[in-house]
Amino acid sequence: MVRSPDVEKIEVYFKWAIITQDEDDNKFVDCALNGRAHYLVTDDKHFRVLKQIGFPPIQVIRTKDFLLELTKSDE
Repeated sequence: MVRSPDVEKIEVYFKWAIITQDEDDNKFVDCALNGRAHYLVTDDKHFRVLKQIGFPPIQVIRTKDFLLELTKSDE
């Protein structure tokens, strides 16, 4: 097993089932919400539905935009 101080195992206690076009994507949404992630980084178009709902709040960001955020924080 690989261990890293930057990784935390999150137990998913509630499944939201928000994404209907590709239900397998919901596991990532559930993990991000239960883990209180700041961002959900993806280029998958199915996650766009998360921008249209008000609750639960989750910020979906494309990979290239997330990389820009990381470089800003290094400055």
